[in-house]
Amino acid sequence: MGCRLCCIALLFTLCFAADPYVNFELEYSYITVSPLGVPQQVIAVNGKFPGPVLNVTTNYNVVVNVKNKLDENLLVTWSGIQMRRSSWQDGVLGTNCPIPAKWNFTYQFQVKDQIGSFFYAPSLNLQRASGGFGSFIITNRNIIPIPFSPPDGDIVIIIGDWYTRDHKALRKDLDAGKQLGMPDGVLINGKGPFRYNTTYVPDGIDYETINVNPGKTYRVRVHNVGVSTCLNFRIQNHNLLLVETEGYYTSQQNYTSVDIHVGQSYTFLVTMDQNASSDYYIVASPRFVNQSLWQKVTGVAVLHYSNSKGKAAGPLPDPPNDAYDTSYALNQAMSIRQNVSASGARPNPQGSFHYGQINVTDVYLLKSVPPVVIDGKLQATYNGISFKNPETPIRLADVYRVKGDYKLDFPTKPMNRPPKVDTSLINATYKGFIEVILQNNDTVAQSFHMDGYSFFVVGMGFGEWTENNRGSYNRWDAIFRSTTQVFPGGWTAIMASLDNVGVWNLRAENLDRWYLGQETYMRIINPEDHSNKTELPVPSNALYCGALASKQKPQKTSSATTIFRSSEMYLTFMLIFSAVISLLC
Repeated sequence: MGCRLCCIALLFTLCFAADPYVNFELEYSYITVSPLGVPQQVIAVNGKFPGPVLNVTTNYNVVVNVKNKLDENLLVTWSGIQMRRSSWQDGVLGTNCPIPAKWNFTYQFQVKDQIGSFFYAPSLNLQRASGGFGSFIITNRNIIPIPFSPPDGDIVIIIGDWYTRDHKALRKDLDAGKQLGMPDGVLINGKGPFRYNTTYVPDGIDYETINVNPGKTYRVRVHNVGVSTCLNFRIQNHNLLLVETEGYYTSQQNYTSVDIHVGQSYTFLVTMDQNASSDYYIVASPRFVNQSLWQKVTGVAVLHYSNSKGKAAGPLPDPPNDAYDTSYALNQAMSIRQNVSASGARPNPQGSFHYGQINVTDVYLLKSVPPVVIDGKLQATYNGISFKNPETPIRLADVYRVKGDYKLDFPTKPMNRPPKVDTSLINATYKGFIEVILQNNDTVAQSFHMDGYSFFVVGMGFGEWTENNRGSYNRWDAIFRSTTQVFPGGWTAIMASLDNVGVWNLRAENLDRWYLGQETYMRIINPEDHSNKTELPVPSNALYCGALASKQKPQKTSSATTIFRSSEMYLTFMLIFSAVISLLC
């Protein structure tokens, strides 16, 4: 009897201590809106543009049923979510077969030991240029303190450059060997600019208004989900206290404006400490471009105090005046440091990982140059290789022994040979420590993103990287993030500990360069795991394509691929565990 009581107590302890499940339904479809005064078709999520905010808590199991109501294939990727042991859920072509039009697919993953501000977006064929994005927020568990006083509210601001041509038209331009050209504007939360200037902004544009109360402090999360333009973000007369970026707390510093590159996310604390004589401008303006030509490409929203005495008026707050000072932007980027005394998602301080003392096992120098013509087609490259996605996703090809799908021969540095199109991967070392130097010899500022990981941004500079530059690396409190900028004519050095098995995309986050092939993958396999326990198995609802297309069964109903809901998972676990306990007792 005592054994049975003990077993029952154990059962309830384990069951109720299990990490919760949270379920979302995301329906991707087209709607018509006019953010810049021109009616155009955009990609909506649940009928909204941008899509809804997905708000979860650390360690939650997330189930997202994606319904593809578009007229083409779709994949959704989760920028900055590490997908521990499960690259199957990453949502890019090297790891997933696409969701066909009118089908659905259910992603299931755990936000293990993560907090912070992220976003989700489509990953195929420039679709993000037409929308389909939204904020993905992971909040702390109650038992883990945050390194600042709890704010009075949470505000999400999504910024990005925008074209009135949709992603299909932009795709055709790139396929024809053309550049995309200057964007038509910058959107803030899917809306065009407030009419701060009658010359650049036509009448009738719907703009975003952020309502706040005087004296309150708000957590403001800003994502740049645009096509290719770095944007300087600022709020007139207000300080931006930076506290977090892409899942890691920063040393707290005040900024009057911050450059946010494509694919990056930042969290600021903003105190409403002004006298509200009028509303205030929220501005996102382009950087590293010819300002006289790009005057109309500026996003403007309105910060409205509840006691405001009038509308915003007058000139916009000035952007950084550094046209002839290349060091300004670099110094700001390197001033963003990690808060090494703060707890992250777990009780231990996140800075206790002494990355600067780890021996490097792999070094890769990835060099980008302006797009080149290869076999009659415009292509973008890393180390002279423009990546061609395999017909069969990489780990599916491994599991089912599909030969010739890819090669593990990505060069560690640029090769003295003509550029080519290839499916070449980095054969990375499991539990190794990799150093990647990003050398940007292109003419535009670029963002680099690594799926499955965050990395330490240890150094930046202008000119050609040399081994002597290692002496300038920050080996103590470099910020840990998943997307970093690489200035034109410059370099950025990152380091990462490769403890997450799977196949992980490395890419230019600039959509035009990504579409033209500026990406590759790291394949990370545990050589000692002969029973395949390190990596989660192929999901039961996996889609099949390429050499494995015959394994794919027709989808019979809209919910055919939907896997366990939280209640079903919980009940199943209870029944199985109860049976095991009965046997043991």
